[in-house]
Amino acid sequence: MSTSTSRSARGALGRRRKITGALATVALAATLLSVAGPAQAATTLDASAAAKGRYFGAAIAANKLSDPVYTGILNREFDSVTAENEMKWDATEPRQGQFTYTAGDRIVNHARANGMKVRGHALLWHSQEPSWAQSMSGTALRSAMMNHVTKVATYYKGKIHSWDVVNEAFADGNSGARRDSNLQRTGNDWIEAAFRAARAADPAAKLCYNDYNTDSINPKSTAVYNMVKDFKARGVPIDCVGFQSHFGTTIPSDYKANLQRFAALGVDVQITELDIEQGSNQANAYKQATEACLAVSRCTGITVWGIRDSDSWRTGKNPLLFDSSGNKKAAYTAVLNALNAGGTTTPTPTPTTPAPGTGAVDTSAWYVLVNRGSGKALDVYNLATNDGAKIVQWSRNNGTQQQWQFVSSGDGYYRLKSRLSGKVLDVTNFSTADSAAVSQYTDRNQTNQQWRLTTLSSGHVTLVNRNSTKALEVMGASTADGGAVVQYQNWGGANQQWQLVKVG
Repeated sequence: MSTSTSRSARGALGRRRKITGALATVALAATLLSVAGPAQAATTLDASAAAKGRYFGAAIAANKLSDPVYTGILNREFDSVTAENEMKWDATEPRQGQFTYTAGDRIVNHARANGMKVRGHALLWHSQEPSWAQSMSGTALRSAMMNHVTKVATYYKGKIHSWDVVNEAFADGNSGARRDSNLQRTGNDWIEAAFRAARAADPAAKLCYNDYNTDSINPKSTAVYNMVKDFKARGVPIDCVGFQSHFGTTIPSDYKANLQRFAALGVDVQITELDIEQGSNQANAYKQATEACLAVSRCTGITVWGIRDSDSWRTGKNPLLFDSSGNKKAAYTAVLNALNAGGTTTPTPTPTTPAPGTGAVDTSAWYVLVNRGSGKALDVYNLATNDGAKIVQWSRNNGTQQQWQFVSSGDGYYRLKSRLSGKVLDVTNFSTADSAAVSQYTDRNQTNQQWRLTTLSSGHVTLVNRNSTKALEVMGASTADGGAVVQYQNWGGANQQWQLVKVG
């Protein structure tokens, strides 16, 4: 078993997606697959990962975005970024109550301009606390902690795909105990309190716990597992678990099994800080790590902690996919081949799923819409037939309250008509606000009842309202029966992605 390592200061990377180039090309290739036979394998990490319904990201530093070699690789290869240090507590609140986001904004703006997701890292961590917080304790520190979470998550609301809400809160070794820190000494419920504060501040962001040396099944990872299991049982809002995956020259033999056991709790899992020490096994180890993620359906993506070896925090270990000059290493090729293995596109969807990019549906058919984040179906609550009845998600049963027909409004827009009631999806009172309720209402073919489909390379669709330009989503990325369905800024989260399953 390899030994992972924590980090105090880390290297960086980045990426910019060719939103009209690479993405369009991938979508076009996927669309042509059904009529032209096998397509060419994708040639960049992000496109190859996207074809498997995943992202491929990098941790980046704002001060390196002026380096053309650095940004060239970033923009070509990656579709997700993590701020290496720029969103940590010491960077965003260097003096109590005085917040600064300049460096973080530079990363976010670069990502958004180039079609990349952003992982926020990290709201609370025992390391890299500002000096003023290091000297605090008790209720004063707890209050400052929650204020920090609330203010930063609120500032970036709608711009962050997922947050590492809490980072590295468990002790090393075999005790399975919490790490002794000033954060922990405010009370054992501090992690729960942080997740609840983050959800209240940004209901749409995925909320993750992130740690190192949890990559295999061991006392530390089992302690995290038990915490996540408890959170899920009690309704504490946790959506994902990050496995840092700082490896020596090998990866644990039970790496995949460990990812899978966490996924079975009903959370997404991600490889969040991958780097592997250079040696004769580096390429093979990277291949194995990639294959492990692909083998776990809820492993939604991989992030490497830096772009070039010279950007790495692990000086002299050369643990990344590009050498110090920016050339692709054998490890890069191993990852790309692993992503492309077993077919050049997403696993073939059922014939009822629209081809990527087309947004086309069969207007004579009935569909169940299954949310990617929760696996639940779009449902008219309590079998209601009245105007204004709320729309929720519910465990799929294919009942008429879960069946929807797409009625064309022209110009690529559709109304979604309930088979049970004959009513259509409607944004209440023509609202254009985030989190506005979606209900059913008599079909008047008005703009607040019209939705445009965009089909992703994964085969899922997003539904964007014509009146508000907001996307249909499960509020707060809930996975519970009865989770509210609302509209929200279209940011590409799994809770805004729907699978169309033809049932009649």
